[in-house]
Amino acid sequence: MARHGRRGRERTRSGLLSVVFSLAVVGAVAALVAFFAFSSQVDRPGPHDSGATFVVERGASVTSIGRDLAAAGLVRDARAFRIAHLIFARDATLQAGEYAIPAHASTRDILRLMAQGAALQHAITFPEGITVSGVMRILEQSLVLTGELPAPPPEGSVLPETYHVQRGMTRAALLQQMRQAHDAAVAEIWAGRQPNLPIASPDELVTLASIVERETGVASERPLVAAVFVNRLRLPMRLESDPTIIYGVCKQFPGRCRDGRLVDARGNPRVIRASEIALNTGYNTYRIDRLPPTPIANPGRAALEATSHPADSNVLFFVASGDGGHVFSATLAEHNANVARWREIERERLAAERAGR
Repeated sequence: MARHGRRGRERTRSGLLSVVFSLAVVGAVAALVAFFAFSSQVDRPGPHDSGATFVVERGASVTSIGRDLAAAGLVRDARAFRIAHLIFARDATLQAGEYAIPAHASTRDILRLMAQGAALQHAITFPEGITVSGVMRILEQSLVLTGELPAPPPEGSVLPETYHVQRGMTRAALLQQMRQAHDAAVAEIWAGRQPNLPIASPDELVTLASIVERETGVASERPLVAAVFVNRLRLPMRLESDPTIIYGVCKQFPGRCRDGRLVDARGNPRVIRASEIALNTGYNTYRIDRLPPTPIANPGRAALEATSHPADSNVLFFVASGDGGHVFSATLAEHNANVARWREIERERLAAERAGR
C-alpha cells in the first residue's frame, strides 16, 4: 500500500509540473506575441504627413514628452511612447533640444532621435573684429538662446566665429564657450609664434591683433598690416592707427558713436575730426607710445595668426587703395605720394557722385 501511495504522489507531482511547464510555455509564447505586436506598433509609420519640429524642454519627463508628442499628432499613443522607452531605451535619458521629426517617423524613430540627442543645430555668427558690446547685442537678440544676459567680459576675451548651438542653450553658456575657444586659440598661437616679436605676452598679442583686425579690409593683407605695426614697435615708432582713435572716442563719448562707428548729430557716419586725432583717450596711438591698455576689438584666429607671423617686409606705412585694400610703403616719401594719389581718387569719386545726382 505504501508503494502505491508514493507512485500516486509522484504522478500527481509530475502532472503539476507538466501543467506549470505548459502554462510557462503558453505565457512565454503570449509574451513573445505581445512583444512582437508592440514592436510592430512602435515601428509603424507615424500619423503625421509632413515633417515637424518638436522641442524637448530641459528637465521634461518621458511621460510629459509622450503626452506632448501625442498632442502634436506626432505619435498615436503617449502611453505606448512611455512603454517603448522602458523596453527599448530604459538606460537612455531623452535629451533636451529642438528635433526635426521626419514625416511618418515611427515612435521608435522619434525615441532614437531623442535618446541620441540628435537635435537641430543653429548657427550664430560673430564677425571677426566685433567689439564686446556687439557680442552682447547678438546674444541678447538671439531667439534661440535662453537665460539672462550675463555681464560683459573684457574686450578681446572671446573668439569671434560661427558657433552651432541647440535651441535652449543659455546665453551664459555660449559666452563661456566663446571665452574658452579664445583662450585655447591664443595659447596655441602664442606657443607657435615667430621668435623675437616685440610683444611680451599673450595679452599684448591679442591687443596688437585687434588693431590688425580693425585695420584690415582684405583678408590676404593681414600679414602685411601686421608687419607695419611690428616694424613700428621695433623702431620704436608710434602705431598711429585710426581705429584706436575711434575706439577711445566711443569709450569716452558714447553719444558720438553707433555700433563702433563715429556718427554726426543726425546719426550718419562721419570721418575722424582733427580734435579727435589730438585727443588723448588712453587708446589713441597717435598720442601714446606702443600699445593701448586693452584690445580694441575681438580679433579672429586669422588676425592672431598674422600678428604672430607677420610678413617678412620692411613696410612702415599703408594707405587705402580705393578698392578695399591698401598700398604699402617703406618710406615716408613713398607714403606721402600714395596719400596724394588716394586723395585724388577720393576727389574723383566725389565729383562723380555729384554729377550723378
